[in-house]
Amino acid sequence: MNVLTSFAYDPSDTQEIRIEKFAALLVAGSCCLAGLVWSAMYIVVFGWGVTAALPLVFVVVVGAALLVSHLRRNHYYAVYAQIICIIGVTMLIQWSIGGVAASGFVMVWAFLGPLTALMFLSLRQSIVWFAVFMGTLTITVALNNFFALRSQPVPEGTMLFFFYMNLSFASIVVFLFAGYFVSNALREREKANVLLLNVLPKEIAPRLKANNQTIADHYDSASVLFADIVGSTPLFAELEPAEAVDWLNEVFSMFDRLAEKYGVEKIRTIGDNYMVASGVPVSRPDHAQALAQLALDMIDGLRQLPARNGRRMEFRVGINSGPMVAGVIGKTKFHYDLWGDTVNIASRMESHGEVGRVQLTEATYRMLRDDFVCVPRGEIAVKGKGAMPTWFLVGRKASTQAQPA
Repeated sequence: MNVLTSFAYDPSDTQEIRIEKFAALLVAGSCCLAGLVWSAMYIVVFGWGVTAALPLVFVVVVGAALLVSHLRRNHYYAVYAQIICIIGVTMLIQWSIGGVAASGFVMVWAFLGPLTALMFLSLRQSIVWFAVFMGTLTITVALNNFFALRSQPVPEGTMLFFFYMNLSFASIVVFLFAGYFVSNALREREKANVLLLNVLPKEIAPRLKANNQTIADHYDSASVLFADIVGSTPLFAELEPAEAVDWLNEVFSMFDRLAEKYGVEKIRTIGDNYMVASGVPVSRPDHAQALAQLALDMIDGLRQLPARNGRRMEFRVGINSGPMVAGVIGKTKFHYDLWGDTVNIASRMESHGEVGRVQLTEATYRMLRDDFVCVPRGEIAVKGKGAMPTWFLVGRKASTQAQPA
């Protein structure tokens, strides 16, 4: 931790609060530096007096507030001191020099007050501070002639220099403020997009953002795969929780990479169950072939993973193809899911399967038999369906090549 990031540091702070404290230090510190420059400039032009002393008053007050903020671990002392002083001190400086022209409209710096409020406070509080700024600006303009008659003698060239310094430096600071807000907004929007794409397919997320209507699509033909760990309860009972989660993460991350390779859609993981579909949300004619290649690579990938404590994680895999409905459910935690008899039977193919093998329904077998080696298992009893013929997926035929997405 360096000096800047340790400002008002509290171990309980979130990352957002730490960033905010760092920004408060930069804003107040930059304005204190500007106060020293303006005090030196006024000493050169007017000599030592009220006008030259006022920027130093700003530096002392805000600097002291920074120290209090650091000691109390609360950056809002510096924030409020910055807002009050940037509005009040710049107003007094302009009054001490004279009218708008003589001072080079130094009051423009006061606009940093409501900007600082926008940066660190709520919108309602920022509106109040903006009203304070507008009130002081209105008073200054309304009494301009009064102050102009009592203005200090300022050569025309010096007045132009004041205008240049005040407008250019204030513009730079406003630009940096705006850049901070815009970059923050873009960063937060990117985070939101990434999070949304982590739970929804990339084709569905824009539709959900565009309107709040129910998303439900029917697909005449698609495929769905279920994979489930065999004997997970006794297996994980022997492991520490962190080790069990780490092992699951290793396996499911490998599955995720394969799903991305073949351009299929991961639907969800529930405990030790992995569900993935092909042909949704974008239809494709080779949906069954893509899932078959995925399933074979999943089984092969499991064999290549190193054993842990002499044990290996083994899966049953089941695939079915047919019509289904896909859509988004939920209002607060969105979830893209599949429904229909095709999905239910795919789940049965997994639960009624064998360890380390991929079981297919007849519908999927018919789509794969020209490109893949499949062996008949025979009929099995499926709840609600009775006896159903099934096949085991063995491998690719010699002429079949993997076609990553």
